[in-house]
Amino acid sequence: MAESAASGVTTGRTTRGVATRRQLVDAAIGTLKDHGYAGASARVIADRAGVNQGLIFYHFGSVTGLLLAALDQVSALRRERYGAAVDAAHSPSELVEVASSIFREDLDAGYVAVLVAMIAGAATTPGLGEAVAERITPWTGFARDAVAGLLADSPLASLVPVEPLGFAVVALYLGMEMLTQLDGDRAPATDLFDQILRFAALFGVPGGVAAIPPVGAES
Repeated sequence: MAESAASGVTTGRTTRGVATRRQLVDAAIGTLKDHGYAGASARVIADRAGVNQGLIFYHFGSVTGLLLAALDQVSALRRERYGAAVDAAHSPSELVEVASSIFREDLDAGYVAVLVAMIAGAATTPGLGEAVAERITPWTGFARDAVAGLLADSPLASLVPVEPLGFAVVALYLGMEMLTQLDGDRAPATDLFDQILRFAALFGVPGGVAAIPPVGAES
């Protein structure tokens, strides 16, 4: 009986601890979206989570530790979404359409703001830049593998250097997200996706360039 009671207490504490961590991570994500890195203080995040700010240090060691956990959470959610979408793409055109659609989702949901805030914070917080870079590296591998998978049965497989291409894809994507976040104008990024889509179509349409009408041509 005593052991059972002690086990129940331990389980209850663990459950509460997990719930508190989740509250804090969710509050940190919301704070980064709304106030950026500079506004993501222990007090602001704790007030948003409805808990004592001392719990931030108890569970995460520091505010920076919590913010990195928030970035990890956003990254995990997006990896799951991207993975499912990329698995359903079977051509370069479909892959570009997937990227374009999820790009808009990222902006609408504010996920871009979280990463932008963390990158901005790296300029003033020692060690944060390296930690954020470590979390971006898996995305480079993800992009590389997605491109390599689509080109596996193509003559281009031996010609396209997928490793630097994966880096280029992530750099382009992050650059578009950050620039769009600055002024809220999605038109340049949308136009670029349209042009990339037209280029990608060259690899899936018989006749190549000749099969695709020039931009602005009348139907």
